[in-house]
Amino acid sequence: MLNNKTILVTGGTGSFGNEFIKYMLEHYNPKKIIIYSRDEYKQFVMAEKLKEYRSILRFFIGDVRDKNRLYRAFDGVDYVVHAAALKQVPACEYNPIEAIKTNINGAMNIIDAALDCGVKKVVALSTDKAVNPINLYGGTKLVSDKLFVSANAYAGTKNVCFSVVRYGNVAGSRGSVIPFFRNIIANGGKDLPITDYRMTRFWISLEEGVQLVIKALEESKGGETFISKIPSFKITDLAQAILPGCNMPEVGIREGEKLHEIMVTREDAMNTYEYEKHFIIYPHMEWWNHDKIQPGGKKIEQGFEYSSGTNTEWLSIDDLKVLLNNVEVH
Repeated sequence: MLNNKTILVTGGTGSFGNEFIKYMLEHYNPKKIIIYSRDEYKQFVMAEKLKEYRSILRFFIGDVRDKNRLYRAFDGVDYVVHAAALKQVPACEYNPIEAIKTNINGAMNIIDAALDCGVKKVVALSTDKAVNPINLYGGTKLVSDKLFVSANAYAGTKNVCFSVVRYGNVAGSRGSVIPFFRNIIANGGKDLPITDYRMTRFWISLEEGVQLVIKALEESKGGETFISKIPSFKITDLAQAILPGCNMPEVGIREGEKLHEIMVTREDAMNTYEYEKHFIIYPHMEWWNHDKIQPGGKKIEQGFEYSSGTNTEWLSIDDLKVLLNNVEVH
């Protein structure tokens, strides 16, 4: 389905964009991949790294806040993966208007451009922080998710659909706990601070995130939220896997931080189906048709919650040690 197609990635020079484009080039034969982002230096570095694919890569300097530029970039595009966002929680708290301009207004611009330019599918990346949000970043991503789901109601007779992919912090991504711990060790530190000893997280690699997005591109019919079934780990176990025997002073939970990552809430359970390796939350809207439910799924029980704290699959310290060998900081 993705072969001989034109694909555009917003925020294409970020951690996800680099991995997604690498995966597409290795496993598919796209007609063209457009990298749409603001940072010309990152585009230069990416272009140098992927010189052999120069004939099918296009680099667009642009911001999702700029609707006119999006319309130009979307011309002739079949599929869009929307990964651009302001993601750092403290930065969004301090610059709320900027977060709204990028994460909400930018989402609206993506939707308008896709509707008007003949795009077939849009998959937007979300986050666990959009679930019961307690910080501005999560709040903006909740609004963004709602916009993309509801955009299907505005498609009319146009052959376009919008869906969402949700996952938490990717292992090794910029600003996450693994590079934070590694940086302390690289500077001679022996103590790895833990905000709360009870804290848990889901483990997902960049490649697993990419594969979920590709599943959404291939299978979505409009309005779905795709969520991977992945293992959990304790932050204290991660610290011991990175530096066995380390001291772990408890320093207190940070503003906007949660004890556990939640991907499916109890309220969402009534609209969620479980598949072998993922969940799908389907829309609960008048415009949505139950015929669009993917076959092979089972409706989950009411009251179910998919949380890193109550998961059925857990990584041990030894499991984490093995996985950490393959984690690069992006």
